[in-house]
Amino acid sequence: MEIRALRYFLETAREENMSQAAIRLYVSQSALSRQIKSLEEELGQKLFIRHSFHIELTEAGILLRKRAEDILKMVDKTCEEFQSLDDTISGEIQIGCSESQATHLVARVLVRLHQLYPGIRYHLKSGNTEDITGDLDKGLLDFAIIAQPVNLTKYQFLALPSHDTWGVILPKTHPLAQKETLNVNDIQEIPLIVSRQGLTQDYPKLFGQAQDALNIVATFNLPYNGSLLVKEGLGFMLCFDGLIDTSEQSELCFRPLSPKLESEGNLIWKKYQAFSPASQALLDLLRTTYGTQPEKTDTHIHD
Repeated sequence: MEIRALRYFLETAREENMSQAAIRLYVSQSALSRQIKSLEEELGQKLFIRHSFHIELTEAGILLRKRAEDILKMVDKTCEEFQSLDDTISGEIQIGCSESQATHLVARVLVRLHQLYPGIRYHLKSGNTEDITGDLDKGLLDFAIIAQPVNLTKYQFLALPSHDTWGVILPKTHPLAQKETLNVNDIQEIPLIVSRQGLTQDYPKLFGQAQDALNIVATFNLPYNGSLLVKEGLGFMLCFDGLIDTSEQSELCFRPLSPKLESEGNLIWKKYQAFSPASQALLDLLRTTYGTQPEKTDTHIHD
């Protein structure tokens, strides 16, 4: 399977029109049609359904689009890394970021690294831990910033001096907003909007068996959208402090949980990772700034 054929396939899938895709690829429509037909014959599957004025992906085409996107990202990343193998440290660094205060610490080091090596470019991808570790496993990311324990069977890590505090985002007009902290009894009956990963990783530490009795009305993977549901009155959101605007101008406020529940920040990367010079420079500066922390014994992320 040729890389060029995958690029042709993806452009055709995006355009949903063979002639428009051919124009964007600077090839004839007949040449593009031959490439697509050859790819279908190689895979033994029909990739497109042809209509009068457009085409659409078959189920096999949808699967190939996802695989082709990952493959081409990895190919492009590999080319960039080899292009950076010279005396000047430059190139691309791909970082997956969970919504955590730990990202602030890494951002400060990125500023210093940029001053040292202005030829480096940084690409951040936001998501929950499941999303970004999935891309890390595929080799699409160099590092991931997470706010939970580390699976030591898969990753190496640098513990960051950051702690995220769990609490509740709620309207300032609600009676519970008058309290300084909220406990299990306070939130057991109210409708809750919760983090999907928190259900398995963090909430059991606070709620124990009482977690099953919580009134969960919605889940989120990034808190901004969850905060919109709070504003519209669907429920109250469990999340980290500092992620949602709770300033004087905001209609929302944050109240920490009691007893206090915190998640630690970690920078992780794949075991036996072969770093580009740019990525190695970042890791070296992070270690110099925050120190090499001892590995923890009770550290595991469920796959």
